Amino acid sequence: MTSDLFSPISVGKLELPNRVVMAPLTRNRAGEGNVPTDLNVEYYRQRASAALIITEATQVAAEGVGYPATPGIHTPEQVAGWRKVTDAVHAAGGHIFCQLWFCGRISHPSMLNGKLPVAPSAIRPEGEAMTYEGPQPFVTPKALSEKEIEHIIGEYGRAARLAREAGFDGVEVHAANGYLIDQFLRDGSNQRDDRWGGSLENRARFLTRVLDTVFEAWQPNEVGVRLSPENRFNSMSDSDPAKTFEYVAHQLSGLGLAYLHVLEGDMLSGERTLDYRHLRDVFGGIYMANCGYTLERAQAAIANGDADLVAFGQLYIANPDLVERFREGAPLNTPDPETFYGGDAHGYTDYPFLESETVSA
Repeated sequence: MTSDLFSPISVGKLELPNRVVMAPLTRNRAGEGNVPTDLNVEYYRQRASAALIITEATQVAAEGVGYPATPGIHTPEQVAGWRKVTDAVHAAGGHIFCQLWFCGRISHPSMLNGKLPVAPSAIRPEGEAMTYEGPQPFVTPKALSEKEIEHIIGEYGRAARLAREAGFDGVEVHAANGYLIDQFLRDGSNQRDDRWGGSLENRARFLTRVLDTVFEAWQPNEVGVRLSPENRFNSMSDSDPAKTFEYVAHQLSGLGLAYLHVLEGDMLSGERTLDYRHLRDVFGGIYMANCGYTLERAQAAIANGDADLVAFGQLYIANPDLVERFREGAPLNTPDPETFYGGDAHGYTDYPFLESETVSA
């Protein structure tokens, strides 16, 4: 029997009712102390019909912050805030993973109590950091010492343990989109000449060591990894992305992960040149596709065996009941980019559900 977007699938320990995933979406609406609030609880509860929710990127330590009002998973208050979210999602029948994040060079001293952002190498990214004072030019980061690298790996492990305390079903290690792990993986940002840079094995070492420490809190089949081989967002580049990420996919293939989540192409231009089916085959496990998918593209990807799950971003911002709308072929709400980042309930929890639209019509 041919699978489609609405057929069930086993992912690790979870039996998912469909293959529509809510992608991680930074919305800059965490409360004081970067603690999830009741507004965040409602936002995630509304979207619990997704096969799986992946939370917005969630920093594993205070020194990993890169943007205003983004949640963390490193204090007791943050754990308590996330527990309200996971309880609400579970009560609504959903499943939710916490995405573990460290921004690295994509930050600014004003976000870090005056300290420099850190990175594999002291290479300043092009562009501007988003701060509480508005956009400010990125600065040249501090190249991490080996001792500091080991400390950050430990912070991932601690955050993974706290995510379990917070009631999540699993975690996703964010190794994409120009943040710290991605900065180690790609040679445009990693020009080290020690065991953390140079060869593919060395550049992938930070990711594999992070996974080792996360596996101390979670079984491998409760852990996903997100990659973005071609994404140029956050001033990223690699001299041979096909070779780099084939190597990474091969390294991940034998670990028994819950899934590999891949942002296919460049999210700003939409350009896509790599053979992602090959990447999926190299990995060999559950593959989650992401980047501008429509219902039609997603159905084709599942039917052709190019993906097992498809993650949707902007469509989930505007359509909390996206699964139901897809299933019924119903019209979709249009996302409002003006309300994507920061603000209140407007553009966050006030998009209409299909039922309320039908009633009001």
